[in-house]
Amino acid sequence: MRSFARFIGAGYVFYLLLLLPSIVSFTANMQVWWTPLAAASVFGSGFWLGVEGLRPSSRRIRPVAAVAAAAYLGSVLAWPAAWLGPPSADPTGVWLVQFPGLAGLAAAVAWPAGVAVAYLLVAVVAVQTFNHAAHVEQVNAPFLGDLMFAVMFCLLFVAAAIMAMRTGRILDETRADAHAAAAHAAGTTASAVERKRFAALIHDHVMATLLSAGRLGSGSTLSRQAKYAIARLDEMRDPAPYDDFDAVGAVAHVRTAATAADPAVMVRADLEPVQEALPVSLPAEVVRTVGAAVTEAVRNSTLHAGETAECSVTVCIRPGRLEVEIVDDGKGFDVSAISPQRLGVTVSIQGRLCQIPGGDAVVESQPGVGTRVMLSWRETS
Repeated sequence: MRSFARFIGAGYVFYLLLLLPSIVSFTANMQVWWTPLAAASVFGSGFWLGVEGLRPSSRRIRPVAAVAAAAYLGSVLAWPAAWLGPPSADPTGVWLVQFPGLAGLAAAVAWPAGVAVAYLLVAVVAVQTFNHAAHVEQVNAPFLGDLMFAVMFCLLFVAAAIMAMRTGRILDETRADAHAAAAHAAGTTASAVERKRFAALIHDHVMATLLSAGRLGSGSTLSRQAKYAIARLDEMRDPAPYDDFDAVGAVAHVRTAATAADPAVMVRADLEPVQEALPVSLPAEVVRTVGAAVTEAVRNSTLHAGETAECSVTVCIRPGRLEVEIVDDGKGFDVSAISPQRLGVTVSIQGRLCQIPGGDAVVESQPGVGTRVMLSWRETS
């Protein structure tokens, strides 16, 4: 719509420059009020439409286009009352006869297709009739031929404009529908992710704390685990934006996550090349997701590996890569026999890592051999 407004406005500028001599020559044949009023209203409204096309908003384009179309038709219909005669010898004829199609384009912008076509027919018939009456060279010319040519010539452009406007409206509606569908899909996905996150949090912290209370009774370990669960629930109730982690911060977060489940777990860090601060930046979402999975893996080891089992955590960080290995020498289990209802592995460990781009989780174990859980993330392009 804005493109059409600019195009029509440019057309009015062009026709003013082209027809200025004809406008001046016809002044002597008209009432003194008509030429200034007609020129100002016709070309002024056309310029106004072009200016509206330069604005970022298209809100006023339709009403201004209606003003431009009405100004042209009003000037044509007022012509008989202002005509003084005699017929002019100017070969260009009445200057209004040169651009009814331009006014028809303004009508196509302002009104529905049927109204725009009807407007064009009325405008062309009126201006051709008055031109034949006012132009000496047109007295013996075939009026019907000139009328049909003008109608067909102008209708071609107006019909193209109507189709272009219709296509634009369809594209606007399609884009709006696509945006609405995308927003709905994003909302559904976000809700599903949030439900999974909440379910994992309930399993990892609330249910695990209650289970530990039932099995182990009260004590410092249970108290520490309960406080950690409350802190994670507070984070979900009032989530705050997190900055990315450097290597040292990521190791500290993984160590905290591991010792929250078992204070005796041994945590090692591999930060080659050795230096105080490895120049890496790891997304907060990745580090926190890996940390939550580490907590669940260490807790599983504490609960199921056996009282004499030892568990260790190794953190390896490289630019664009984070790997955490959790190993114990406990009872082990048959990985293929894990029930889908066991949320600890399928949701809290593997499911969690698979939700983030570049994340992966592998669980290896055999009865009597121990268990190895490998959590990894690689930056994706």
